[in-house]
Amino acid sequence: MTRLKETYMNEISAAMQSKFGYKNVMEIPKLDKIVINMGVGEAKENAKALESAVKDLEIITGQKPVITKAKKSIANFKIREGLAIGCKVTLRGDKMYEFADRLINLALPRVRDFRGVNPNAFDGRGNYALGIKEQLIFPEIEYDKVDKVRGMDVIFVTTAKTDEEARELLRLFGMPFAK
Repeated sequence: MTRLKETYMNEISAAMQSKFGYKNVMEIPKLDKIVINMGVGEAKENAKALESAVKDLEIITGQKPVITKAKKSIANFKIREGLAIGCKVTLRGDKMYEFADRLINLALPRVRDFRGVNPNAFDGRGNYALGIKEQLIFPEIEYDKVDKVRGMDVIFVTTAKTDEEARELLRLFGMPFAK
């Protein structure tokens, strides 16, 4: 069991219970999954770009990504239905806690001019979305082997019913929210 998961089981759940006054331990919100999505727009001209993005995402998460395809054709973007345009990974269990730990404690502090993440990027149902501008902030990525700097979306899906509960949960995990 990872250090972050052990911390969650004990300290975080106790702090959440005391703050929100849950009567049952099953009411306490928890992290359900983390979805990492990488849109690769240039994949329509360059198939190698998508392969490179898949390789980077696999190195970062330790899990093989799923290639995402366009749902419908958009003429202005020169995209046809069924064209491979990105990749995503869904992390659960120990890999999820390990990734959250690495993101919060290693990757985010390496962002240039970092002042914290947006505290208002919740969706109203207790899920948090975070945009990362470059994959180079992860220590696993070797700078010399990167062909192009790509961004990614990281979505924290929680069992919280409100944004306030989810914000408190992520704050207890150590998420550095901007003041």
